[in-house]
Amino acid sequence: MENYIVSARKYRPATFDTVVGQKALTTTLKNAIASHKLAHAYLFCGPRGVGKTTCARIFAKTINCLHPTAEGEACNECESCRAFIEQRSYNIHELDAASNNSVEDIRSLIDQVRIPPQIGKYKVYIIDEVHMLSQAAFNAFLKTLEEPPHHAIFILATTEKHKILPTILSRCQIYDFSRISVSDTVEHLENVARKEHIEAEPEALNVIAQKADGGMRDALSIFDQVVSFTNGHITYKSVIENLNVLDYEYYFRLTDFLLENKIAESLLIFNDILKKGFDGNHFITGLTSHLRDLLVSKDEATLTLLEVGASIRERYRAQAQKCTPQFLYQAMKLCNDCDLNYRLSKNKRLLVELTLIQVAQLTMGPENPTPPQGTKKNLSPVFNQGATSVQTNTAQTTGGNTTARPQGNATHSPVGTAPQAPAPQPHAPVAAGTKTTPPQGPSNTPQAAAPKGVQPAVQNTDKKIPVMKAGNLGISIRRPQTVAPTNTSTTATVKAVQPQEEENYEDYIFNEKDLDYYWREFAARLPKEEAANAGRMMNIQPHLLSDKKTFEVVVDNELAQKYMQQLAPQIEAHLRQQLHNRQIRMTTRVSEANENIRAYSHVERFQMMSKKNPDLLKLKEAFGLELS
Repeated sequence: MENYIVSARKYRPATFDTVVGQKALTTTLKNAIASHKLAHAYLFCGPRGVGKTTCARIFAKTINCLHPTAEGEACNECESCRAFIEQRSYNIHELDAASNNSVEDIRSLIDQVRIPPQIGKYKVYIIDEVHMLSQAAFNAFLKTLEEPPHHAIFILATTEKHKILPTILSRCQIYDFSRISVSDTVEHLENVARKEHIEAEPEALNVIAQKADGGMRDALSIFDQVVSFTNGHITYKSVIENLNVLDYEYYFRLTDFLLENKIAESLLIFNDILKKGFDGNHFITGLTSHLRDLLVSKDEATLTLLEVGASIRERYRAQAQKCTPQFLYQAMKLCNDCDLNYRLSKNKRLLVELTLIQVAQLTMGPENPTPPQGTKKNLSPVFNQGATSVQTNTAQTTGGNTTARPQGNATHSPVGTAPQAPAPQPHAPVAAGTKTTPPQGPSNTPQAAAPKGVQPAVQNTDKKIPVMKAGNLGISIRRPQTVAPTNTSTTATVKAVQPQEEENYEDYIFNEKDLDYYWREFAARLPKEEAANAGRMMNIQPHLLSDKKTFEVVVDNELAQKYMQQLAPQIEAHLRQQLHNRQIRMTTRVSEANENIRAYSHVERFQMMSKKNPDLLKLKEAFGLELS
């Protein structure tokens, strides 16, 4: 029976030109060999399976080649090259530092370094996983690594450069190997499949390359596994099934449902994925990657960042046209937050489902309230000609401390005329203090039903609108709601009404608890540079004086008083807005000598308690207690 050799060993590069994905490093090594500028120590570092040890072996073979080519490659025909290929060369020594990491192993290596080569120019020592050497072994190796014999060259290979001593790093030329790109991996797998007479779909090889995560050895191992599963016919579906990878189709269907606000279908897809054995974290990270791929597919300049097959690329480009950039930004943010909170969540499935619901509602427009019976669905803007006159009349005929608000959202048209499409109408500015005569009509009679197709006229009366207090309506004074004008055509009219609105402004009553709440809210909003002052404000308790409009702040020194006086206008503006009271004033003073306004420390508390109860001191001394 023929001995089977895995693809990772069978197709291991033998020359610099066959090394995949490390063009810059191999070119540097070839030029160094051609110009005879060789260092005495090299450090090859990078992820697993990217060619560190392979390049070290090629480098060792090439510098000992008796007849190198003009391109800086080994001839593979001389005695030195044949000895290396047949694994009987005495000039190349490999040491696994993971299992030979003691001082005795390094000392044995140093003794061998003194012996010159019998054939060739150099003796090369390749130490793999060098970060596994002990501290004592590193120290024993330092002197030899710095000043080795002229015939000795050390090549150190590691996946964790940060674990190597700086004294070792300073004695080596460092070569950082990068991860192999998906396109380079797919190209190499296609060459292997062609040589092995294996049929493989490009999308299937692309999935294998992505699964390998930049390592060619992992990619070839997965390739051999899939070949055994498919019996030489590698398809996209077989790779998905064998490697237990989520199909692109799930994410394409899910994105369509999210764009169409189909929450139920989105949750069913997630449930189907869970039944196939995938966890929620794997699903949400895949969805985030899918949204990122859609984002880069919207622009031709960033399309090169999409590492997928040609057929899948077209699907990404087509679906990307359906998504707005705002949807993709917000959806990626929600999915990324879900990924960050996944480990901390106790109900992980609910967390993912809530994220899907939020993403599905991103493209959902504002819900329109059901129009009253007898009115048309297409309502005109609030601030049209009729609404403006009604608003002006309402503001001027309202008595007491109330603020005029637009009444309703319907279009007002004269009785007996057909409703017209809303259009901006120019209005003459109304001078302050000018009274507009309201339309005549019964004051307490219900409005008669209008003929079909005609909107009813708005009945306005001379009777004042009853004043409703916020306490009776259950409205919180901490978040007063304001109505902003939405039509620029009525700017002049609104400005004319503002003086009268200010006269009707009602100052809400507040208590010391409300004052303290928004005092702390202001302190919490201070920038990071004001952290010390924010902490001081958190420890201050503002006191409301007898007039119920002025509050007093007591500080412990004049410097703090000066700072609080400088900050007073901002604090007053914040409290006036939040508490809806324009008469709020702030005063500051320095505390008296016998007045304590700061919090007691643990030691001070114990001292005060021990004065009242001296037995506490005896208890502290008896048990040898100390205050922390």
